[in-house]
Amino acid sequence: MQYPRIIGIVSILFVFAFLAGCAKAPQQDMDTAKAALEAAKSAEAETYVSGEYIAAKDSLDSALAEVERQNAKFAWFRKYKDAQQLLQTATSKANDTKNAAVAEKEKVRKEAEDTLIQAQTAITTGKDLLTRAPKGKGERAAIEAIKADLDAVEASFAEINAAITQGELISARDKARASLEKA
Repeated sequence: MQYPRIIGIVSILFVFAFLAGCAKAPQQDMDTAKAALEAAKSAEAETYVSGEYIAAKDSLDSALAEVERQNAKFAWFRKYKDAQQLLQTATSKANDTKNAAVAEKEKVRKEAEDTLIQAQTAITTGKDLLTRAPKGKGERAAIEAIKADLDAVEASFAEINAAITQGELISARDKARASLEKA
């Protein structure tokens, strides 16, 4: 009579062992890694540190591929330890990429602003030199041409300031460099 009871207990233990052996995908780690990469993208990492962004994205992709490989296995044979490590690495890379993007963006902003100041100084100096230039018959045309060039460069300053304000920092930096060269 004890035999059916033992079979029942063994069956229950078998079900518990089966359920305990079924590893679950690290959903929280996946969500964290995806959120970190999205934060890096929001910080414009694709623009300012594209190589690091691509590496972080590739790291996340390989981690997700490992999760999928484990999901494809029979439940007892799933092991997500490697996937969890890859996801943590991907999260770390994405966070580092975001921080690098923020730093690079600030560096470009400062460079654009500094170059703009240099260009403004060059324009002021150029105008000052024009006022002291000899105004002979042959020099008038050259002085007018230089004055027109300086006015054109000075007119571009508003455009550069607008680009800085709008966050188009690479464009602003490049325009400021061009203005400085022309000045």
